[in-house]
Amino acid sequence: MHQRKSKKILIYFFLFILVGSINNNLISNLKFKKIKNINIFGLEENDQKIILNNLKNLDLKNIFFINKKNFQNIIEDNSLVEEYNVIKKYPHSIDINIKKTNFIARINQNGELFLVGNNGKLSKNNNLEIQLPYIFGNPEIIKILELKKIIDQSNIEYSQINTLYYFKSNRWDLKLDKNIIIKLPERIQKETLNEILIFLKNNKLENKKIVDARIKNQIIILDE
Repeated sequence: MHQRKSKKILIYFFLFILVGSINNNLISNLKFKKIKNINIFGLEENDQKIILNNLKNLDLKNIFFINKKNFQNIIEDNSLVEEYNVIKKYPHSIDINIKKTNFIARINQNGELFLVGNNGKLSKNNNLEIQLPYIFGNPEIIKILELKKIIDQSNIEYSQINTLYYFKSNRWDLKLDKNIIIKLPERIQKETLNEILIFLKNNKLENKKIVDARIKNQIIILDE
């Protein structure tokens, strides 16, 4: 009985090697078609071409053996991309759907004007007509995004803000329409912004243009 089991095991073992060898030969001799089409959606034509040219430099031979990391890096390095997904269409096409980032401000870095994206990346300001708040100072991008998030959670309309001033003390000033400047505390909360907005609606500032809210539970009106 034991010898029969041993013989069966040996037979299965040789069959496994034989089938495996056949499959390996088939795979090694199989020729995959090269990628013919890469379609990008969500960006303007010139921006699509930039990504396409960079992807072509990867020498994409076929859809089954793509260096995923390098492929993703090229897409994610583009400052216009906020989100994306890649769809493989066998045997030789790829669709890339991109959600373009929204720009939230303009900032000067090393003498060059950039647009700050909601994705935390900077893009060259090629559109001079775009209307966005200008940032003075040199804040980290993460601090700009944090401020924008708090403003969006408040009742203040972001479109009413003309200028954002950042100070090394980690504090912001906002310049609204009609040249009203709001001095914010270091720790900003949406409740503080809502209180300032209510105050502005209920009080005529006349020649007073500075609203100082740096002290907790106090709003002070100052001359220019």
